[in-house]
Amino acid sequence: MATATSWEQKRVFLAGLLGGMSAKDERIGRSRLSRLAKDALIVAALAAIYLIAGKLGLKLAYVHPSATAVWPPSGIALVAFLMLGYRVWPGIFFGALLANLTTAGSLPVCLGIAAGNTLEGLLGCYLLSRFAGGEAAFDSAKGLLRFLLLAALLSTAVSATLGAASLSLGGVASWSNFGAIWLTWWMGDAVGDLLVAPLLVLWSAKPQIKWNRVRLLEVILLLGYLFVAGQITFGSLLPISSKNYPLEFLCVPALIWAAFRFKPRRAHLASCLLAGIAIRGTLLGYGPFVRPSLNESLLLAQAFTGVMAVMTLLLATVVEEHMRAAEQLRQMAVTDPLTGLANYRKLVDVLDAEIKRSDRTNRPFAVLLLDLDGLKKINDLYGHLVGSRALCRLAQILRTHCRSTDSAARYGGDEFAVVLPEAGARAADQVAERICRELAKESEQPELSVSIGAAVFPTDGRGVDDLLRAADAALYRMKFGMRRDRVTR
Repeated sequence: MATATSWEQKRVFLAGLLGGMSAKDERIGRSRLSRLAKDALIVAALAAIYLIAGKLGLKLAYVHPSATAVWPPSGIALVAFLMLGYRVWPGIFFGALLANLTTAGSLPVCLGIAAGNTLEGLLGCYLLSRFAGGEAAFDSAKGLLRFLLLAALLSTAVSATLGAASLSLGGVASWSNFGAIWLTWWMGDAVGDLLVAPLLVLWSAKPQIKWNRVRLLEVILLLGYLFVAGQITFGSLLPISSKNYPLEFLCVPALIWAAFRFKPRRAHLASCLLAGIAIRGTLLGYGPFVRPSLNESLLLAQAFTGVMAVMTLLLATVVEEHMRAAEQLRQMAVTDPLTGLANYRKLVDVLDAEIKRSDRTNRPFAVLLLDLDGLKKINDLYGHLVGSRALCRLAQILRTHCRSTDSAARYGGDEFAVVLPEAGARAADQVAERICRELAKESEQPELSVSIGAAVFPTDGRGVDDLLRAADAALYRMKFGMRRDRVTR
């Protein structure tokens, strides 16, 4: 009987365990189905986008119905793999397959073309991820050059080769026309990468809009100049009989202007606008790239827009890198390297600004001068690393427990300063007491304490030196003659 009861208990336990596992498996199954459904929607949407862009590009196919000099889908595929991962390849494959099946060619030929389009994007994504940092390639001049060589020039040759070979092997194009088809295919994919991929990556980042009237006027003037120069070069705006004067150089100043004055994302947008103007004008028979063959005209126009896009984006990126480096140098020049607080130079600038502001508003401000007690003793007993750590601990207290409008700085050595805008003597006392209180709460060893002196503008001085001298005198009165738990003035 005992044995039967034991087996019954085991059976009940196993049944409960299996039931629990089934519920867990069910939850996992639901999660997987949800993820698969989401991926399926992404793939379907990507295929639709690729199909629409491909059909628009194939409307400009003149050397062969399946080969066009304008192919934005190459940039779409590259960015899709960079941002969404390799798993979305079916969207590119089926989008390319449908675009070609509904245009010309048999199923085997279209399968070869779709495979080439997909492999092109996969290879470009791999090369950029492996050698250029993926999406980060568009943030530096070095990354952009690698994008140009690896993705725009190298990976696009895969699609052009497989596509032209599929057409020739399938009997829908003659081998004698292989070179012209390959060049047209490669040029369309390369410029598609150069224009579309940077545009999508750069504009996918969260915008930092800092507009003002002057900046808005500059944007309007830039767009106006670009439109006028584009219409003179690739339109009928110039009142002369000839429609094909070599005036493409008129567009260059607008791109240089955009590169120097705006971020790469806006500068590249200007390049894309110029590309649209150039292609439209060339198709209408205007501009310096018009030739008897429409395909040859498009190839020349695409070469021009590709070079202009690379030049503008590289120049804008170099300018932004220079500005970032200059800002880093500026920050280093006004920042204490040990504590991360402002240094003495920045402190003087803040005090000058507060004096001018106080003169305008007739409102006082205060300056606290702090001295870390016993720093030499800490260095002698525990070593200089612990002494440096003590300075950083005090800096962290100042950074955390002062108001957001206050400015904390390392005055020099073991001395710190805090500028308190629109603060009088009482507010200075409260801030000083809070600093001492928070420092006393620390559990880290060794224990730290500070002596603090305060000066108020304009009561204790009307200049930077006078205020610092008054705060320093108050600090030493506290340090050598008064209680340690309060601030003195």
